[in-house]
Amino acid sequence: MKKSIQFSYEAHYSTSHALSGEESELWLVFHGYGQLAEFFIRKFIPFDNANRLVIAPEATNYHYLSGFQGRVGANWMTKHERELAIANNHRYLDGLMETVLSGFRQPPKIHVLGFSQGAATATRWASQWSEDLSSLVLWAGGFAHDMQVMGAREKFLNTKITVVYGNQDEFLNQESLEKQKEWFEKLHKKPEVITFEGGHELNASVLKRIFDK
Repeated sequence: MKKSIQFSYEAHYSTSHALSGEESELWLVFHGYGQLAEFFIRKFIPFDNANRLVIAPEATNYHYLSGFQGRVGANWMTKHERELAIANNHRYLDGLMETVLSGFRQPPKIHVLGFSQGAATATRWASQWSEDLSSLVLWAGGFAHDMQVMGAREKFLNTKITVVYGNQDEFLNQESLEKQKEWFEKLHKKPEVITFEGGHELNASVLKRIFDK
């Protein structure tokens, strides 16, 4: 007989600097499969300033990247107990944002960037979150396939959406790009699409282009 309980759980996140409460914008950036927040956020440190706080939540499922020892990475979910992982992610991210936003003197503009597996997690969570997003960046990934269309359409109505991917990304193909195109049609959204010379990676020059807008 399989049963479950809920209990308090400690999770990690990294920030680009200590919250002052005076920042005018907040970027929530989601790492990909097998990454850790403390290393992922380093890509965003060049764009940190007094008015911009970047926060990288870390997924709570951990695994060895190779074999049974060595480097460890985190993932947002696997197929095992998938629905439970989704519910736990939502509670974790809701709680994180409630805690962080309570430190702001004025509500900041909120931006979300999801890389690879983090893109699906970001869209699934953001589509049901209580607050609105100024922008959403889907980098080398896309909308969660089980995202609720009507709720997401309303949630992202006034959200600027940008799609970014490398032209040599081994994890993307024409079929996956077509599926994302179908999602944009369902959501009645036309994204900005940015491509670059490279693979499944964050590109510094494209990041600068996004943050400088």
